[in-house]
Amino acid sequence: MLLLIKILFGIYLVLLAIVFLAQRKMIYFPADWPFAAQLKAAEAHNFEVWKSPAGQIIGWKQLARSTKAQAQILIVHGNAGSAIDRMDYADGLQHAQSCDIYILEYPGYGGRAGTPSQQSFFQSATEAISLLKQDVPVYVIGESLGTGVAAYLAGTNPQVVHGLLLIAPYNNMSDVAQNHMPIFPVRWMLWDKFPSDQYLQNYHGPIGILLAGQDTVVPSKFGRKLHDGYAGPKKLWLMPNAGHNDVQLQPEAWWQEVVEFWRTNQQR
Repeated sequence: MLLLIKILFGIYLVLLAIVFLAQRKMIYFPADWPFAAQLKAAEAHNFEVWKSPAGQIIGWKQLARSTKAQAQILIVHGNAGSAIDRMDYADGLQHAQSCDIYILEYPGYGGRAGTPSQQSFFQSATEAISLLKQDVPVYVIGESLGTGVAAYLAGTNPQVVHGLLLIAPYNNMSDVAQNHMPIFPVRWMLWDKFPSDQYLQNYHGPIGILLAGQDTVVPSKFGRKLHDGYAGPKKLWLMPNAGHNDVQLQPEAWWQEVVEFWRTNQQR
């Protein structure tokens, strides 16, 4: 019996080491389209390349289609795919208000140089928001893992970010990871914790939260915990029968509701 316990414990330690060393492989799933294919997809959605002052491609942008932009929308996507996959957001947003839309690409995704990590995501997002106009309100939409990036931007730039929309969010990645791997001390092993709840303590603007009731990737209880712990203006939408990947695209009327919530509750 003692030998069996030793063997099982040894197996556990090996698995623990694998989880620890491969954790970022379990979190980040970047897609790397050929640039020509990305450009073709962007043109089909009326997007163009978004570059840094140094000339590096950092994402995609679609400027207001008719009148002067009333808002700037920065979209920070989830852990899988790439920025090019998120262009469908534009139709609903442009229907709701005239806006400039910017979709940030993360390091290591979509052909952008770099390695995915919390630090590289935060750095690229900080650079991106600094490039937006100062005289037009800025709103940030975060999706799944990207909700942690959105929360970071709001907490570190509270006077710049006029409102947030968090799609399938979480209070912190440590709780989500521990939920998926309860037999390992993941909470203490995790390098990239994305503590949204901590960053939002420094933010007081309007936050809209959209949850999927059948989400098995980021269970809705973590988004509810984030919602319940936030003291500022907030609004919760729940799709009770939706899964994690079913909540991104909503009808145009819903986007109008989001925009009205932002407008009526934004910081003065």
